[in-house]
Amino acid sequence: MSKTAQIEIRPADFNDPQLRHLVEAHHAYGAAHYPAESNHELSIEELAADEMQLFTAWLDDQCVGMAGFKPFGAGAAEVKSMHVLASGRGHGIGTKLINHILNLANELQISEIYLETGSRDASAAARAMYEKFGFAYCGPFGDYREDPESVFMRLQLK
Repeated sequence: MSKTAQIEIRPADFNDPQLRHLVEAHHAYGAAHYPAESNHELSIEELAADEMQLFTAWLDDQCVGMAGFKPFGAGAAEVKSMHVLASGRGHGIGTKLINHILNLANELQISEIYLETGSRDASAAARAMYEKFGFAYCGPFGDYREDPESVFMRLQLK
């Protein structure tokens, strides 16, 4: 990566092998740190579903991050499958992805954003980033159930 690395957020191209690699890395990370019954990663087919919008983060010419956006209920949406590869960490990519999701939510007049992430140390940096954006801890939402391996967060918009 160059010293003047350019970060670009794009809609996902599901035919791009770099995206497939990123999704596989996301699944491997979850499997390495959490039991199978507590993993909520989506398959590439689920990420491509009509109700989902997936965005990728590119650092120079490498796809190094992704975040999904899935509306549910009246005025609510969930952040799904947020992941940044180790090679992309430290460049503000997670922040850019969340900003992109929040801008989209505002455009769509979404009033609440939810997310589920892990409770272990492996997810501490993600939780800290969400907290900086104002996400607060909440109970399970949607189809989620209480799980000691998960934490649930909510951000009230405007």
